[in-house]
Parts: sequence; structure tokens; C-alpha cells
Amino acid sequence: MNQSVLDLGASLLTLFTATVEVDGTGMSPDSVSDQFVCRIWLTRLPLWDFMVTSTYNILLMASERYVAVIYSIWYNNNVRFVSILASTFCLKY
Repeated sequence: MNQSVLDLGASLLTLFTATVEVDGTGMSPDSVSDQFVCRIWLTRLPLWDFMVTSTYNILLMASERYVAVIYSIWYNNNVRFVSILASTFCLKY
């Protein structure tokens, strides 16, 4: 995933969580929308998910570039392995 998209998502969710105030009073345990608000929005799970994914993406790109510079001969022979490893790691999210 593109780093700019991850950072845009994190910044938009930061803006939304700062401006949208939900106190949680009057919520019904039987309502699906109230359950979503309680379990997802109030815990700020999407915000933290974008931030963690963005951080891991930066770490992965830095590691890949380090290997490309330091081990350039090995890297040219094993590019497929590194790209498969990176895509598997990113698909986890």
C-alpha cells in the first residue's frame, strides 16, 4: 500500500476523532449501530490501525532499501523473495 494513502487515512481519522464527540450515553446493547460505535469508534481502532500500518510500512521500506544498498549482488538475485515477503507482511493488515 502506498505510504501517502496510509498517512492520509491516519490524518483524516485523527481529524474525525478530534471533531466527532460521542459520549456513549443512551446506547442500546441490541442496536447494531450502537455496537459499532462502542466497539470500533470509541476505541479508535481504525485510527490506531492506520498508524501502526504506516509505521510498519516505513520500517519495511527502510529494511528493503538497506538490503538493496548493502547486499546489492544478493538483492538483484533475490528480489522476488523480498517482494513476496513484503507483500505477505502487508496483506496481514
